[in-house]
Amino acid sequence: MAAPTKPKPVLEHYYNLKQACDRLGLSDPENPDDKRGQKWMRVGVNTLNFPCHRMAGQLKFSDSDLAEIAELHRNRRHGNSVTRKRRMTRKAPLAAAA
Repeated sequence: MAAPTKPKPVLEHYYNLKQACDRLGLSDPENPDDKRGQKWMRVGVNTLNFPCHRMAGQLKFSDSDLAEIAELHRNRRHGNSVTRKRRMTRKAPLAAAA
């Protein structure tokens, strides 16, 4: 009986930060100087633990990393992802009947 062999890892396509933002639709094609999407991705990697790879001092994102980031920020079916309760106003206490 032969020992089961491990499947070989498949090399995915990796994107740098700008390419990843383009792939997720976070960059503005009309304004190439807009860096908001790149800043959001950096903050997400450093504070929100977005999946990524660090190679040669650069952030790299695979297709599966980008899919996971997109899934993390998917809205619920009914639209808004944040629900807020209505603020209740207090009514003035009733004055004692004189």
